[in-house]
Amino acid sequence: MALLNLVNILLLLGGIVLIIPCCLFFIECFAAFISRPSHLNLTPIERPKTTVLIPAHNEAKQIEAVLEVLLKQITEQDRVIVIADNCHDNTAELARASGVTVLERAHLTNRGKGYALDYAMHHIKDNPPEVLVILDGDCIIKPHTLEKITCKAIATGRPVQATYLMEQPEKPSFKDSISMFAIKVKNLVRLLGLNRLGWHCLLTGSGMAFPWSLISQVSLAGSKTTDDMQLTVDLALAGFSPVFCENALVVGRLMKDKDAQSQRSRWEHGHVEMILVEVPRLLKAFWKTGRFASLGLALDIFIPPLSLLLMIWLISMLITWLAVFLGGASTIPAILASIAGGFLILGVLLAWVRFGRSDLPLKNLIALPFYLLGKIPIYLKFLIQPQSRWLKTERDLPK
Repeated sequence: MALLNLVNILLLLGGIVLIIPCCLFFIECFAAFISRPSHLNLTPIERPKTTVLIPAHNEAKQIEAVLEVLLKQITEQDRVIVIADNCHDNTAELARASGVTVLERAHLTNRGKGYALDYAMHHIKDNPPEVLVILDGDCIIKPHTLEKITCKAIATGRPVQATYLMEQPEKPSFKDSISMFAIKVKNLVRLLGLNRLGWHCLLTGSGMAFPWSLISQVSLAGSKTTDDMQLTVDLALAGFSPVFCENALVVGRLMKDKDAQSQRSRWEHGHVEMILVEVPRLLKAFWKTGRFASLGLALDIFIPPLSLLLMIWLISMLITWLAVFLGGASTIPAILASIAGGFLILGVLLAWVRFGRSDLPLKNLIALPFYLLGKIPIYLKFLIQPQSRWLKTERDLPK
């Protein structure tokens, strides 16, 4: 009897922990589903002096197209700087031929986007812009996006994140379609829902604009797998939560095969580490300061990657109902798991109906459980060899 009571308590706690992210996920998706298109109506302000930093590692195939589109939005007062970071191709030569400034950097150990950006920041600090924009070397920036995010950064005095989506491959595979949908849920649906609720916005890595007065006090050097999410946390704790600019759009390239697998592993392993490390930090900050922004961000980060959340729910359903029928356990944990699943599935359906039908056929959505089977090794590997290097980066932020 004592053992059964202990099992019931553990299952109940598990059900409570599960229902929180599932319910929050549904709220975000529902808010996005019922939202109406927004029109950017800021008080007319003069276009700020802008510098665009483009960290590029072996981007020779894309860099010319990226710069061709970007330069159409550049004014005489703006600068574009490509950081050819540890490149083994002709990225630097192609970028330089486009007429932009090119910085070449090579380092055996300090590798990655954060170090490349930090290197460029030191280069421009003596003649700084009003707004700094970060754009990945494989991202196409859509018309008027640069103006929208830079003006909004000046108007709000906060970091601004554009909508960041992936280009649909010509002949997308089943995995491509699922990945496209998952990215759209993460980078559009949930951020749109949070925006409608008046909450924070997570930085997603490309199409970001920062007031120089803010970003100049932040160290970007580091190689954390989810450094953009980490930067969001640090900025929010300092009182500068990013804002979402849904009317602005940058489009990246969906990686294929082994590169895609490695990228997904870095993202998802990093997110799990963020849950373990930064959620307690944010909750502690909320307890000390009473800032609901810290609590809201903690709860949002507590929502795991969609595929992992679905996998956890399926496992919890199996365990709790087996415990009821085979072990005589309480039905309450099983009911909680079922309710959590209802929130989760309804949220996915709402996101698909409004935002995903053009990219993800219904037959692929129904086959999602089979896709999850292929994700199991990624999460098992996290327990053995997580793909992240958590190099401590102190950020001295303005208070």
